[in-house]
Amino acid sequence: MSLKEKVIKKTPMFVQSSAISLFNTYQYKVRHGGEYKKFREYYAKVEGFTASQLDKEVKKKQKSFFKYVKRKSAWYNKLNTRDLTKNVPLEKQDIINDFDRIKTIKEKNGIVSLTGGTTGASMKVVYTKKDMQERFAILDHFRAQHGYRLGKKTAWFSGKNLISENDIQNNICSHYDFINKIRFYSTFHINQDSFHVYWQSLVKFQPEFIVGFPSSVYELCEIADSLGLQLLTPVKVFFPTAETVLPKYREVIERVLGCQLVDQYASSEGAPFILECTHGRLHIHPLTGVFEVVDEHLQPAQSGELLVTSYTTHGTPLIRYRIGDRITLADTQDTCTCGSIFPLVKSIEGRTSDYILSPTHGKVNLGNISNSTKNIAGIIQFQVIQKELERVNVLVVAGPAFVAKEQSKFKKNLAERFGPQLEIHLQVVNEIPKEKSGKFRFVKNSLKI
Repeated sequence: MSLKEKVIKKTPMFVQSSAISLFNTYQYKVRHGGEYKKFREYYAKVEGFTASQLDKEVKKKQKSFFKYVKRKSAWYNKLNTRDLTKNVPLEKQDIINDFDRIKTIKEKNGIVSLTGGTTGASMKVVYTKKDMQERFAILDHFRAQHGYRLGKKTAWFSGKNLISENDIQNNICSHYDFINKIRFYSTFHINQDSFHVYWQSLVKFQPEFIVGFPSSVYELCEIADSLGLQLLTPVKVFFPTAETVLPKYREVIERVLGCQLVDQYASSEGAPFILECTHGRLHIHPLTGVFEVVDEHLQPAQSGELLVTSYTTHGTPLIRYRIGDRITLADTQDTCTCGSIFPLVKSIEGRTSDYILSPTHGKVNLGNISNSTKNIAGIIQFQVIQKELERVNVLVVAGPAFVAKEQSKFKKNLAERFGPQLEIHLQVVNEIPKEKSGKFRFVKNSLKI
């Protein structure tokens, strides 16, 4: 928890909400100032470009970015701009250890962003104000295509830890930014015991939009679904952030909230964007950067690990950055009915560490693991933890329907995916702890491979 969060947490609730309202308004003023309006107009315009116009614009943007980086960053002074693949990938540890050589501006002259450290180490990057304005222009243009604009009633589920257990006991689970009409919900206290506090708040607030961690919103919706509850005033759109959207998340969230889930991919350290269009397909935005999909030998692949180069990271340049995520590209001949010529992505598969390693089946990914709950009654949430090659611990938050028969079926489903040589230890718990960032990790693999 930051010092700012600690101070705010100790003040009366009205003062907390007032402080959050004023702080957010200041943040939006910075993000929407400067060249923000110009970028909004630019990103609306480029969607109508022909293939040749787009190619010309991409080359222009890349050339400008590389020229700036070579001149300003000591780390990149020998950057090969003719063939990007000749450059050694940038690792997270490089940014942590050589931040001063990589960054191009002083922290006091930019906007500092801290990553959550979900994979083990938190990082710091610094944005130029212009880059931050461009990134928010991209994001706001994307959300506007689905009906959102600042000022519409929005429920936000993020990693701000400003609610206490005592607040929950007093039926308080959020803070309200009354200036921008955003209700910020704690993601640290969602469980079966506190469910009614969150659900009653959502019912009363009647948000048009929801933004935030999909695992947190899914957890609420899964409990509601088990109780046969749905929002009587449907949400228009849920915009997930920071985590991979599993098929089960989408299915349950859309059913309970009565809304469309519209996905996106970016990152707090500044990755380029993948955005879901109005026809439900994922598109790489080529004017935000380069997505290289590579195999374990760093050779081009249809499905694999991501190396990203982002044109909106002038402050802390990301070039061939090993971000730790995986995607699968769509076939190059595939086109979208929305009419966009931006490249298509078949699926976003999440972090490269989000798998279980089986002695017989190799890497078992998130999608296969999540499917193990199909036709199993009573599971509200579960987490698979692997610290040894021959054993996994499976924590389950369950309802009354998760009886011995269902537990046996669940273990059988997992065994089919993990193979006969991986011991499965199942434990029913009241709650599964979240990360310091407020995110929920579906799989925690700490094997040293």
